Amino acid sequence: MSKATETVLEIDLDALAHNYRFLRSRIGSETQFMGVVKAFAYGNDMLRIALKLEALGIDYFAVAYVKEGVALRNAGVKTPILVLHPQPSNFSELIAYGLEPSLYSPRILREFLETAKELGQTDYPTHLKFNTGLNRLGFWENDVDHIAGALKGRDEIKICSVFSHLAASEDLREREFTLGQITSFRKIAEALDEKLGHSPFRHLLNTSGIINYPEAQFNMVRSGIGLYGFGNEAEIDAQLKPVATLKTIISQIHKIEPAESVGYNRAYSSEGYRTIATLPLGHADGISRQYGNGKTYVTVGGEKACIIGNVCMDMIMIDISGIECREGDEVVIFGKNPTAEAFAATAGTISYELIASISQRVKRTFIGV
Repeated sequence: MSKATETVLEIDLDALAHNYRFLRSRIGSETQFMGVVKAFAYGNDMLRIALKLEALGIDYFAVAYVKEGVALRNAGVKTPILVLHPQPSNFSELIAYGLEPSLYSPRILREFLETAKELGQTDYPTHLKFNTGLNRLGFWENDVDHIAGALKGRDEIKICSVFSHLAASEDLREREFTLGQITSFRKIAEALDEKLGHSPFRHLLNTSGIINYPEAQFNMVRSGIGLYGFGNEAEIDAQLKPVATLKTIISQIHKIEPAESVGYNRAYSSEGYRTIATLPLGHADGISRQYGNGKTYVTVGGEKACIIGNVCMDMIMIDISGIECREGDEVVIFGKNPTAEAFAATAGTISYELIASISQRVKRTFIGV
């Protein structure tokens, strides 16, 4: 790793490759793999991450919105791209860039059929999303007949896959619920095969599903957080490698006396003589106020230093009393120690939220090939 001279998010492409291969090892050789690169690849760098995964042989990508898929195409990505949450206003652009929509409601199905017809499409690849218990997006089980009726005699689109999303695959206390989702999904897919007269491929498992329910991998699995180094359980986390390390430097060091305060609203008051350091990042960079006031630590020279006072927009202050360091020295916010998962847990949140929140103004640097 290189030493930071400013705030950077260092992205390890070799760690990404390791995680991809590890997750691949948990599925069958014939099972396809969809890499979820929405939200700037969970706050990393969508374009570099996707190009690396494409070079590794990934089968599909998933993004949330059409503009993300367009960015991938403009970067030269050729792999099929599923858009999980498209809107009708973007359907024409979606088709122009060869993206594949998730059709998740009667309205979306109807409007995409009309757009495909207007643009002279035949057998345009699409995917059907069913709700089996997460209750976000998706057709219901009793919509199968409606879908079949809407598609009868139409050749504008072709249903390539049917999929759903598990609600609690990481929580083995919810195993019965998850098994119910799997059963429901299988029933829906079989009914759809019968009504359509062909068999779209099936995908259901997310990262934790790959680990905990391999018997339900069907034709493809989807992984997001696992690719970036987190498996939602300690045993799996130990076998994955965090892709991102957020690093910064010490801008200034202060000596403060007893009862002196630090930061906005005087949120920290010193109980004695302390040495504090100011770092050039804050809630505008994705380190929100919930991490302040002694809840969370960073590392300076491998030693823990608590964040004190309220996190500012562009700065945080840490207590470096007893730590040998100087202005300009490197500080690790998260990476291997603490991990993003451990850092996030101090404020009652999860690695997903933390890494996806890292601002675009934070410079991305890359190691590995």
